[in-house]
Amino acid sequence: MSIDGGSVGSEYFSVINPATEKPFAEAPSATKDEIDAAFAAADKAFVDWSVDDEARQIAMRKAAEVVTAHVDELAALLVSEQGKPLADAIGEVHGTAAWISYFADVEIADKEYITPGEVAQVRLPLGVVAAITPWNYPVIQAAWKFAPALRAGNTVVLKPSPYTPIATLRLGELLQDAFPAGVLNIVSGGDEVGVALTKHPTTAMVSFTGSTSAGKSVAKAVADDLKRVTLELGGNDPAIVLDDIDIAKAAEDLFWGAFVNNGQVCGAAKRVYVPESIYGAVADALADVAAGVKVGAGDAADVRLGPINNRAQYDRVNGLLESAVAGGATVRAGGNRVGEDGYFLEPTILTDVPAGSAIIDEEQFGPVVPLVSYTDLDAVIAEVNNSKYGLGGSVWSADANRALAVGRRLRVGTVYINGHAINHGPHVPFGGARWSGIGVENGLAGLEEYTQRQIIYGNGADL
Repeated sequence: MSIDGGSVGSEYFSVINPATEKPFAEAPSATKDEIDAAFAAADKAFVDWSVDDEARQIAMRKAAEVVTAHVDELAALLVSEQGKPLADAIGEVHGTAAWISYFADVEIADKEYITPGEVAQVRLPLGVVAAITPWNYPVIQAAWKFAPALRAGNTVVLKPSPYTPIATLRLGELLQDAFPAGVLNIVSGGDEVGVALTKHPTTAMVSFTGSTSAGKSVAKAVADDLKRVTLELGGNDPAIVLDDIDIAKAAEDLFWGAFVNNGQVCGAAKRVYVPESIYGAVADALADVAAGVKVGAGDAADVRLGPINNRAQYDRVNGLLESAVAGGATVRAGGNRVGEDGYFLEPTILTDVPAGSAIIDEEQFGPVVPLVSYTDLDAVIAEVNNSKYGLGGSVWSADANRALAVGRRLRVGTVYINGHAINHGPHVPFGGARWSGIGVENGLAGLEEYTQRQIIYGNGADL
């Protein structure tokens, strides 16, 4: 762990490689004293870090250079602990450097005039931010949080998922040379460590990405102190196919909109609505794509999809699949375990899924996607808008403007036209409605989440 500019660890736990189901590394489990030390270091560092934006920019540019110089090392760790293919892991680490660079260089106004010469608005850092990240994109999700928080003038105590702590811990060690001691502290451990971060008296804000149920627990934990919080939670994104789609042209993009990162993406398409008139053709096209996708260990050649990350999630996804089939769903493609070891499952397309099935109504977060037939587009839109989730949604059509008209009716945080789970970079805000979260990440809007708005009435002072 990285605490106050040094490496710390006294108690350890095993980290499992999901491709082998065997331990491949040991990670520290932070003790109460170590957690307190991390917050004390962050609190102390905040005094100087919060007042010099130029120094912050210099340090963050150096941090981006450090990440770029260690792409191969960090990517290899990601493959071992997360399971994703090496090419995807390399892309994630390059993305991490890009996120840090963006927030290092983005222009932030010193102040904004509300009434010129009389009333101005400034943004102040909050203090120490507790950041908790998930296991699907562990390294870049860390940057999603610490990069805007640090540029805004805060200091950070960050905890990665216990399923994927190793690459993030190594990132923390590497960045000790970029940031002053105490500015970025990284601790690891189980859920109890996350609880300690959210409830710590020094915490000014909690930034959490994870499941909706865990996000609710975070919200309850910070309620007594009314700490600032951003929550990027689950999604059950619909992909709505219109009847004029060129399925031969769209099938590949539609498939990967659902199966990107093996379906382990909060903003992936989790259910696909297809007009009854073209239902069979769409199912066949997606099944053909699925049949050509190689599943295996992330360090093997030509692998496009790795394992599900952990045993609990593997069991959940299989349980949803088995329940759907028992209820009458048809496995159009996939559905089988791959190999004897590892949490591998073929990319699975389900058809004829009964209404009310959990695989439709809940987030599966894995490589199983139901296709839902419809005859009434208005009814589909109503169903989507009645969902407890509201992260994103996509509409697919040969006529992009027709798709846009449908997309504008969806009550979700992000609408995609003829694509899904697309991220155009760190400058684009991302967030959801309802159970999918509170607040946004990325862009200037995401950075402002880490600040306190202050209004100044000059009354003759030089604003």
